[in-house]
Parts: sequence; C-alpha cells; structure tokens
Amino acid sequence: MPTISMFFGIIIRMYKEVGGKHSVPHIHAEYGDEEAVYDFEGNLIEGSLPKKKEHLVQAWINIHEEELAANWKLLSEGEQFFKIPPLQ
Repeated sequence: MPTISMFFGIIIRMYKEVGGKHSVPHIHAEYGDEEAVYDFEGNLIEGSLPKKKEHLVQAWINIHEEELAANWKLLSEGEQFFKIPPLQ
C-alpha cells in the first residue's frame, strides 16, 4: 500500500481498492499497532487512533483535501501517486 505521507509517527497510505469494502475515497492512517480509515472530510470510517493523533490526521486531511482527491483519481486510473507534504 503506497505511503503518501508521514508525520508525528503517523503513516498515511492510500491504494486502489478494486471491489474494496470502502466505497468512498479514503486514506488509511497507521500509528503503532492501530489503524483507522478516514474519508476526505476527516470522518472516521473504521478503526481508531489515539484522540490526539486522530485530530492531527483530521487537520492534515482538511489541509490537503484537493491533493488527496487528485491522488485518488490517479490511483483509480492506474497512474502513479504523488507524496503529500507532512503536517508540521
């Protein structure tokens, strides 16, 4: 699964899910042994992260919503994704 960004110990991944269980564009955020899935509005779809990390992910999503949508389109069309700057 391609890593599109990393910040504060959080790994953000996105991949093409052909016939996947999540029907909306989304990212996977991993922190330690925990993983959560968020849509591009920052809504939790599945899983969980510690609250402070969840707030960081949601802020990052809010800042990079357009880049996330562009990456989703690229991956859906079989094209190469691009990295998105981390939260600083």
